[in-house]
Amino acid sequence: MKRSNAPIFWLLFGAGGMLSALLGTMLVFITGIAVPLGWPLPSSLLDYPRTLALAQHWMGKGFVLAVIALFAWHAAHRILCSVHDLGIHKGIAAKLVCYGCAMAMTLVAAASLLSLGF
Repeated sequence: MKRSNAPIFWLLFGAGGMLSALLGTMLVFITGIAVPLGWPLPSSLLDYPRTLALAQHWMGKGFVLAVIALFAWHAAHRILCSVHDLGIHKGIAAKLVCYGCAMAMTLVAAASLLSLGF
């Protein structure tokens, strides 16, 4: 029986899908509608000092990294499946591009969060 790395990518895809379904809509609402309009949340909620404090706390770093990384892996798998639907074979090149971009986004997000300090 041949071993496969597919379960790893399915795990990242499923976790990203669940996270985007549970949190994605609310994040868009909070950061795109509620805070800029000042209703029902105060417009000072996402000021730079508060956002920086969130990104410098270890739990905030974990949350931001999880959201960015899992959304990226979910999107990468969705794009790979959409490319296949358009008639492009899901070969090694397509997988390297899609999953490589997700890996790059994850690494850039992690490096950026670590550069902020604690």
